[in-house]
Amino acid sequence: MNVVFDFGAVLFTWRPVDLMMECFPQRAATRAEAGHLAHEVFGHAEWQAFDRGTVSMPDVIAQVAQRVGLDATVLGALVESIGERLIPMPESVALFHQLVALRAQRAATGGEPVRLYYLSNMPVLYARTLERMNPFLKEFDGGIFSGDELFIKPEPAIYQRLQNRYALEPAKTVFLDDLLPNIQAAQREGWHGIHFHNAQQAMQALQALGLSEISL
Repeated sequence: MNVVFDFGAVLFTWRPVDLMMECFPQRAATRAEAGHLAHEVFGHAEWQAFDRGTVSMPDVIAQVAQRVGLDATVLGALVESIGERLIPMPESVALFHQLVALRAQRAATGGEPVRLYYLSNMPVLYARTLERMNPFLKEFDGGIFSGDELFIKPEPAIYQRLQNRYALEPAKTVFLDDLLPNIQAAQREGWHGIHFHNAQQAMQALQALGLSEISL
């Protein structure tokens, strides 16, 4: 079984509403206002191009600040800091390490192989920050960041890039992502999908797919 992890809100914290309330309290005094503002900042074409690696950080800051009417200096400080704000989620990391142990166990006993990959929409700067700050990422068998590939989820090409690069068999590949459209795109490629809500729920779904040895 190939287990493919998304990163933001699956393996690393991603709380855009909290970021808006912290950095723009006058525009985001309530969680509803912050949710709307977060969508305006992170849910539009400029940020998608930044994820894709086709727009630079200075340009995305300038474009979003102008369109949304935010202080460019404050927004710039936030955008520059996001890589450091992506903190590992303890229960999700514990699940990952359960899979690492299962990979070793099955390799030693001749069981069905387990391989671990990642597929994340992530600008290059944040990707390099995560790699530098989180040595456990070296335990993955491979993976793809959108900013390195110039594709983003849910475009079919990024799933196909991962599948072809690592010779993944679709029927033996499962993808964990917090966003349903990304899961649906993986399923259209013939993968299994787990719409991630928390590590316990994801573990139970993986057990049902044949990884019964894992537990939290």
